[in-house]
Amino acid sequence: MELTSNPSRREVTPLELFFDLVYVFAIGQLSHQLLAHPTWTGAAQTLVLYLAVYAAWAYTTWAVTLVPAEDPRTRRMLLAVMLVGLFMNAAIPRAFNDAGWVFVATFLLIHIGRTVWLLGVGLDEVNQEHFVRVLIWFIAAAPLWLTGAAVGGGARLAWWAAATLVELAGTWTAHPLPGRRLQSRQVGFAGGHLLERGRLFMIIALGETVMTTGTALTAAPHEPMTLLTAGVALTGTIALFWLFFSRSERVVRHYERTEDPMRAGRSGVISLMASVTGLIAAAVADERVIAHPVEHAGLTTNLLLFGGPALFIATQTWHGANLFDDLHWSRLLALSALVIAGMLTLAATTYLAAVVAAAIIVALAALEERRPTGDAHARPAP
Repeated sequence: MELTSNPSRREVTPLELFFDLVYVFAIGQLSHQLLAHPTWTGAAQTLVLYLAVYAAWAYTTWAVTLVPAEDPRTRRMLLAVMLVGLFMNAAIPRAFNDAGWVFVATFLLIHIGRTVWLLGVGLDEVNQEHFVRVLIWFIAAAPLWLTGAAVGGGARLAWWAAATLVELAGTWTAHPLPGRRLQSRQVGFAGGHLLERGRLFMIIALGETVMTTGTALTAAPHEPMTLLTAGVALTGTIALFWLFFSRSERVVRHYERTEDPMRAGRSGVISLMASVTGLIAAAVADERVIAHPVEHAGLTTNLLLFGGPALFIATQTWHGANLFDDLHWSRLLALSALVIAGMLTLAATTYLAAVVAAAIIVALAALEERRPTGDAHARPAP
């Protein structure tokens, strides 16, 4: 029997929330990985691992958007991915040491196995053809992952980075093959469900940022400086939360009107991927500031402290422009301010740099709050 996704906005099921718990664990693992290795190599390793973890979550969530979680076959698939994903995420701290094979084997089992499962459940013609191409792209990247697991040191990072680039290229271009591309216009797709799943994943990332602040506050001496830096960290997190969620109803309306919800969903998945990267960086910066408030900020701390929010804001700006042809001067001004302030506070103490970064984000949130929320100037849905 052929399945056609219901384009209406479906409720997120308890099983999907239960599935996300594995990725609460994963985001925490990735934050600790970057905190333990705050170098260029450590950042590259964390990014590669994060992109693999995010791909496992995102493609599984897309599959459940196509085949609802109420279907018994989908429930079994979700639980299987959750089980295997737990072992994949547990391998994150040692993925570049003795657990490389565990990470790669579980990742490929999820990635390829879930796609083969999708091809056997009776998708509509457009999605069936699309996921055949997705499978070809995944299989093309698999030798790079396997070769990386077989080698060590910097070579593993190079092979896995190449595999990640193949995965990203496929995601960004909708997995084309010569003469064959995704034509998703007027294809039924529960875009509202995917949007809600993305919001929940953002809550996971924001929750990890809050937990990092709380953990650092617990471990540090309860002195005025500790209370100041923790308060600044939480204030910045609240402002980022506000920037993401305050305008989300406008995105919901777009998903309801557009004739190509699948294209809007792809844009949302890509923007969420980059936004969460920025939040992980911000969480690590907050912990560094709380632990060492009076040290000089330096390049590493400022890249995390200012670069994380800048990536978050830039991604949301791109997403708004992509959906609505909507580019606001306030966000461009905030991005410029973060770049300039990050350079000017390199020699400042970390707490002062944190105050400046949070002030910029809060100022942007205040400006956004005063801006009208209507769609009068938005580009009509295609």
